Amino acid sequence: MYRTHFGLREPPFGLTPDTAFAFACTPHQEALNVLLVAVENGEGFIKIVGEVGMGKTLLCRRFLATLGPGYVTAYFPNPMLEPRGLLLALAEELRVSVDRDADQHALIKTLNHALLDCARAGKKVVVCLDEAQAIPPDTLEALRLLSNLETEKRKLLLVVMFGQPELNARLAQPDIRQLLQRITFHYDLAGLSRTETEYYVGHRLQVAGYVGDRLFHRGAVDLLYRATRGVPRLINIVAHKAMLAAYGEGAHYVSRRHVRRAAQDTPAAARLTRWPLAALTAFALAVALAATWYALS
Repeated sequence: MYRTHFGLREPPFGLTPDTAFAFACTPHQEALNVLLVAVENGEGFIKIVGEVGMGKTLLCRRFLATLGPGYVTAYFPNPMLEPRGLLLALAEELRVSVDRDADQHALIKTLNHALLDCARAGKKVVVCLDEAQAIPPDTLEALRLLSNLETEKRKLLLVVMFGQPELNARLAQPDIRQLLQRITFHYDLAGLSRTETEYYVGHRLQVAGYVGDRLFHRGAVDLLYRATRGVPRLINIVAHKAMLAAYGEGAHYVSRRHVRRAAQDTPAAARLTRWPLAALTAFALAVALAATWYALS
């Protein structure tokens, strides 16, 4: 809608994880470094935890794109599967032919042979589980059994779990404490800082094709950071709406006013942005006067 107005090739603040817009902020870069070190060392389980909207899926895609030809990867965007279903899905991802009527023991045995073949070929197998907080306990136990497969030198399967903080509570349950002990590397994703928020906005605008003077005034970025607390998904939502507000006025820059309006229209961010008491009083008075005028007319 506003692409031509601002001279953009594509929308800069889409919600779909797109590695072309990936921004190497400190939390994401540190998490990526942890992942690369962990898989290089051949560790069994790695855990990345972050609140909703922190960019875990984008980080997962960046991580998978970084791995070279020495890795065989499998990605599960929604691993809420029962144990047998997960084993069958893993076999499909690894292009392993299995008997779909086989029991869990037979499936694990077949996967073990396939993993050994990968190890003999000098390849590491990495499984990435997004939304891992939704994995049922029985399926987590099946993953633990798979992680037992190893040679004398290293594990045959590396499992990376990306999840919301609820994943920590799930792993703390007594019945799966053995899995918790297998996690050797972990990282907690935090939000962007004020400075990173400004760089993030500028980066996405540049990737989208923007050329020109500062589009988001400093005051607008200040308010954007306060309203979103540096959560990338919220930044995208509020920044997009703020640009729509500026476009609606015919403005060629985004001001604090536009960001405030956008934040007030975003339930997850509106609670972080408060109108000054005087402004709220003036607004309420204007509404009351308008209602009185309408009733008398």
